[in-house]
Amino acid sequence: MNSRSPSLPELRRRRFLALGAGAALALAAGPVLAARGERRLAFVNLHTGESLQAVYWQEGRYVAEEIAAINHVLRDHRSAEVGAIEPQLLDLMFLLRQRLGMERPYQVVSAYRSPQTNAMLSQHSSGVAKNSLHMEGRAIDVRLPDKELKRMLRAARELHGGGVGYYPRSGFIHLDTGPFRTWRG
Repeated sequence: MNSRSPSLPELRRRRFLALGAGAALALAAGPVLAARGERRLAFVNLHTGESLQAVYWQEGRYVAEEIAAINHVLRDHRSAEVGAIEPQLLDLMFLLRQRLGMERPYQVVSAYRSPQTNAMLSQHSSGVAKNSLHMEGRAIDVRLPDKELKRMLRAARELHGGGVGYYPRSGFIHLDTGPFRTWRG
């Protein structure tokens, strides 16, 4: 395997694919997202114990202060490095929350990962991608205390908003804003 950093054309291609996935999600969910006056999410970081309830979108715009608070709670718990979580990932989680009729917070297993943390994890596990979208703030691993994992998985797949990984032994699903694909870890 090649451990080099992605080239500029590769990064541009990834960003293009991410924008395409975001556009597809917006088209599919447009009426749902447009119909709401605000978008609210709640998180519990399982590693730090921190929790947050945030209205991250209100009055037609993303709320910078709330996005910053989300970025902090979803930081790399190993290095404490804070990365920017992509707003389209938050929108995907918001839609999943609506589809499930969920009120309780997402339990976060992993969100942003620094490149150093990701490299360390990929050396110890075949289930960690060397060029993981976690490093770009475009992926999150979550569970919900009040929903069956399989029900959550089905709902996430139905959204077609990006990648959906199923990790039943670890008790979480992976969501990302890359191209739509599914797998079992």
